[in-house]
Amino acid sequence: MADYYEILGVSKGATAQEIKTAYRKQALKWHPDRNKSAGANEKFKEINKAFEVLSDSKKKEMYDQYGEAAFQRGMPGAGGSQGYAYGQGPFTYTYTNTGGEGSPFENVDFGGFSDPFEIFEQFFGFQSPFSTGRKRSVRSVYEINLTFDEAVKGVTKETVIKGDRKTIKIPAGVDSGMRIRFSDFDLVVNVAGHPHFKRQGQDIYLEKEISYPLAVLGGTVEAITIDGDVRLRVRPGTQSGTTVRLRGQGVPYPNSSRRGDEYVIFKVTVPQQVSSKVKKLLEELQRDIS
Repeated sequence: MADYYEILGVSKGATAQEIKTAYRKQALKWHPDRNKSAGANEKFKEINKAFEVLSDSKKKEMYDQYGEAAFQRGMPGAGGSQGYAYGQGPFTYTYTNTGGEGSPFENVDFGGFSDPFEIFEQFFGFQSPFSTGRKRSVRSVYEINLTFDEAVKGVTKETVIKGDRKTIKIPAGVDSGMRIRFSDFDLVVNVAGHPHFKRQGQDIYLEKEISYPLAVLGGTVEAITIDGDVRLRVRPGTQSGTTVRLRGQGVPYPNSSRRGDEYVIFKVTVPQQVSSKVKKLLEELQRDIS
């Protein structure tokens, strides 16, 4: 028989908060969207079953006294059946509850969440596909791949969904993992990388190489942004790693006039070989500095 405490990795004397924390850790580790191992689905079911019992004080008391037998038919507190079905794709899921009205987790405290699966809305950034049917209907979920520029600037695409050709408008500023809700389906976004920019949320980062003389003497340099090239001032004595912030030059927030920032990071390039003339100049510079 399964040991619910062992499944969650907690002791029998664990507090409610320790059980909740352990559940979140195990559920994130074994969630089928992230874990593609052969036994992930079954392990995920066990984790949720264990949490359903141990997070409810009355059920936990019965489990401590009778074990799993406390929840079999004919025993006090035994309820109906519940099930989970997993499709081949990462977002094809259904949830069923045949034990009567309402959710099988209706009387369980999940720390502000109405059922354990809603925790994934916080961690994964999209609505839980396991939400109870009484509150949400099961929706079809599809994935769409976007280029960096399409995600940043928004795009309208023609695609076929459920056998029908549809025109889909993607708002500017979406990022990988975001879920867009349409009238009868949801769309999960995958965004490709960029050869120069690195994105963190709505901010973007650009490494810009500058020559050693420019770093020492100062001047201007051209840098790319989402909206085009700009000229930046390089102060005399600029060190490698110096960062310039371009306020409001980052990625737009979806359906908002706000934008993130762009950060340009100067990287000073040092030549591997120099002419004798340049070497003399550098030696004079070194003497002046010292």
